[in-house]
Amino acid sequence: MAAVQGEVRASVLRAAARVASPWKNGGGVTREVAAQRPARRAGDVAASALHDAFLWRVSVADVAAAGPFSRFDGVDRTLVLLDGGGMVLEAAAGAKHVLARPLDVARFAGEASIDARLTNGPTRDFNLMVRRAAVSATLDIWRGPTQRTLDADVVLLYCASGHASVMLDCDRHYALAQDDALRIDAPRALRCTATGAAALIVVQLRLLRDRRDASAEEPNEPNGR
Repeated sequence: MAAVQGEVRASVLRAAARVASPWKNGGGVTREVAAQRPARRAGDVAASALHDAFLWRVSVADVAAAGPFSRFDGVDRTLVLLDGGGMVLEAAAGAKHVLARPLDVARFAGEASIDARLTNGPTRDFNLMVRRAAVSATLDIWRGPTQRTLDADVVLLYCASGHASVMLDCDRHYALAQDDALRIDAPRALRCTATGAAALIVVQLRLLRDRRDASAEEPNEPNGR
């Protein structure tokens, strides 16, 4: 379902429509929720060669086994535990991120050498990746009824648990079940009201003005995590 309110464009991204792809290392599968890839210009290589390039990307991963994360140079990463027994991310430099409960958050650079250790069986997590030279991003978690003003180039509301009704500027309503997402393009000074017993992961993405046509610095490995 998609709708246009003035210049604002909103569309519901249903969980059932996502396609699972195995990781290169076989440790799990990932499903892309939404992404923005660099614009093609005259002389660019074929679109298929740019398939794995992105300015920003949001995905959901099923983690079946411990193992290393793929390297993403120039990328800032945010990971949110959705469900499962928990995970510990250990960096070669000594930093440690413990995600023990659903909606625990870890932030780290894509260049870091990270090993994931499962503490009690498989987990599922929400992944945000942005190229720091081209995009800035914030990630917040809304629990229960919430009213905020959105101000970004793109906003993604992901229903991590429960069911939510999202209203934009008291005009249109969008119903989200668990794992559905609402993508909103150009939501400048847009009032957003969420109701229902839900937890929403809210990502606000801002393209750096001098990098709107930027190419991705380095394509990610196919099926990496």
